[in-house]
Amino acid sequence: MAAAVTAPPSVPRASPRRGRRAAGLSSLIRPPALAPGARLSSSLTRPRSWDVARRCSSRTEVAANVDDDEACELVSGADLVIGGDGDDDDDGESVRAYLLKAVKNNNGTGVLLLSDVFGFEDSATRDFAYRVACHGYNVLVPDLFRGSPWKKTEKDGFEAWLAGHAPERVSGDIDACTKWLVDEFTAAGVSKKLGMIGFCYGGGRLVETLVRDGGAGYSAGVCFYGSRMDASLAPRLAAPVLFVCGDGDPLCAVETVREMESRARGAKAVVYAGRGHAFAHRPQSLEDDGDAEDAFALMRGWLHDHLLA
Repeated sequence: MAAAVTAPPSVPRASPRRGRRAAGLSSLIRPPALAPGARLSSSLTRPRSWDVARRCSSRTEVAANVDDDEACELVSGADLVIGGDGDDDDDGESVRAYLLKAVKNNNGTGVLLLSDVFGFEDSATRDFAYRVACHGYNVLVPDLFRGSPWKKTEKDGFEAWLAGHAPERVSGDIDACTKWLVDEFTAAGVSKKLGMIGFCYGGGRLVETLVRDGGAGYSAGVCFYGSRMDASLAPRLAAPVLFVCGDGDPLCAVETVREMESRARGAKAVVYAGRGHAFAHRPQSLEDDGDAEDAFALMRGWLHDHLLA
């Protein structure tokens, strides 16, 4: 039976304004030190109330010779600034991001994680990225909203807020992060395969990004209840995508997900009965938590099969 769900404490957050210019990934993926050009946030510890040890071991297998508890302990985080000119973080061209890297069991593979509307500093997003890093990945999470995410306390004005984040600017920031990952993995001489994970708003942007990428950089994607997805783009997806949603989600229609599955090469859709929006990274009940665990295991298998096998 799944354990009771409590709200996990946030992984240490990035500085609200400043970061260091991103440096080469070759040093970032080799423990124990980060590159001189990347600021290291405090060494990350397991979120105590979320029993990460259980989650890391349940229904999944950790790399051989890596203790589950130790793997989850050994994750480092750094605040980065990607793109732009010089050292000005506020030049309008740079993108703030954070990078979580596995230390002991690093598999040399990068994953870009696109957040929901609550942004890259939201605790649920950070904790999910932490869990992915526990299993050997280097997880880059960009600030898609330039420091102005949707606030949970706000009730009205969502469309006006969203209109303030031009699709062209958001896609440009995502592409800058993609270029950084591609360039640094090539320079580091490690795996050139990259993966992508997207939640809600980020799931919709995942589809668009993989179409733009055309298979050049990304080898797999996992889309959790993507919102405002354009099903007409499905035939142009060059990388296989795992689509995950619940049949009670008003923001991600099952019909759209099934259409994406049928029209995209190598795609797979998994629909959870009775689950609503955000159940996989914001479980609100025992039932949500059980299916969230199952969805995480499916994601791990998908990334392993397409990026590591």
